[in-house]
Amino acid sequence: MEEKGDSSGTAPPASRKPPRRLPRGIWILGFVSLLMDVSSESIHSLLPVFLTTVLNASALTVGLIEGASEAIALIVKVFSGVLSDYLGRRKTLAVLGYGLGALSKPLFALATGPGVVLAARLIDRTGKGIREAPRDALVAELAPADLRGAAFGLRQALDTVGAFLGPLLAMALMLLWPNNFRTVFWIALIPAFLCVALLHFGVSEADNRPNEARANPISRANLTRLPRAYWWVVAIGAMFTLARFSEAFLILRAREGGLPVAMAPLVLIGMNLVYSASAFPFGKLSDRLDHGKLLGWALAALIAADLALAYSSQWLWVWLGVSLWGLHMGMSQGLMAAMVADTAPPDLRGTAFGMFNLLSGIATLIASALAGLLWDRHGAALTFIVGAGFSAAALSAIVWRKPDRS
Repeated sequence: MEEKGDSSGTAPPASRKPPRRLPRGIWILGFVSLLMDVSSESIHSLLPVFLTTVLNASALTVGLIEGASEAIALIVKVFSGVLSDYLGRRKTLAVLGYGLGALSKPLFALATGPGVVLAARLIDRTGKGIREAPRDALVAELAPADLRGAAFGLRQALDTVGAFLGPLLAMALMLLWPNNFRTVFWIALIPAFLCVALLHFGVSEADNRPNEARANPISRANLTRLPRAYWWVVAIGAMFTLARFSEAFLILRAREGGLPVAMAPLVLIGMNLVYSASAFPFGKLSDRLDHGKLLGWALAALIAADLALAYSSQWLWVWLGVSLWGLHMGMSQGLMAAMVADTAPPDLRGTAFGMFNLLSGIATLIASALAGLLWDRHGAALTFIVGAGFSAAALSAIVWRKPDRS
């Protein structure tokens, strides 16, 4: 059957769909993450050196503080995710979490011992735990399903831009006011409060469940609705986290190579430049590529990073290891979030992100404490070799059984 044409007998050109764009809310959430990371990382990039040189803390103390603070953040996500599902709302909890993170910043400037730093980190990371599961669920709800990997990749990329702008700011301020840690910590307040204002005034969410009766998201009936594919993602996420301890140890490794105190933030700047540059492209790639294959590539990059950091403290090998570490983060973090969103029912996404991060939180505590213990007793080389071993075990699990998309 012939197509109808115009009067000249020529068929009209086929209509083309305009390219789909990510919603405005995804961009705003990305810039919210960027501002908070500028604040947090300007502090955290200096914190290991501040602890060990000003407060005379050991590497084990650094590892325990990092592990405990990150673990509390990930464990709190369980409860904030469940609550956001129960209420059917995400933004209020996200604002509360970002606000708590902002209010914790003065404690770093006032710290006189490791205990105060621990308290500040726990408050800051509790805020992180409150906000992240609802925020990730909000990203999943705002993004079209076929652009979900790109949405998480974009948010992660902007988040990571903040993660290298923060250390860059810290380094500039440390050069302006030589080795004045506390002044840098006070200035970090400014982007933190700007972040809270942007989220409050810039992001809107629809009422997700206006006509539904509220039910307990962690009831047995609801938990059984989480499919096997989701629990496999949870298991892989925990193994991934066990293989990757705190970035504080990257800073300490660079210091062993002779990096000056004021230049310590360069480590996180370099790592996060690679991370931010790779997160969005690999997020888009995850919408088309086999997830198991992409996770395998990320673990291979982490193994190479660990080996480079283990066998040499020379600058070239340290920076190669730091760059590969950032590459594996860019390949894996947005992907893991998209996999959770893809495998969980929409009304349980907050709970799903929370449960995912519960096991990851336990793995974070174990990984960072073990890294600190190995560092104090056996040195940096064995610490990174053990990290490579955990990465190889996670890679073997993925090869044995690739994660499903649904």
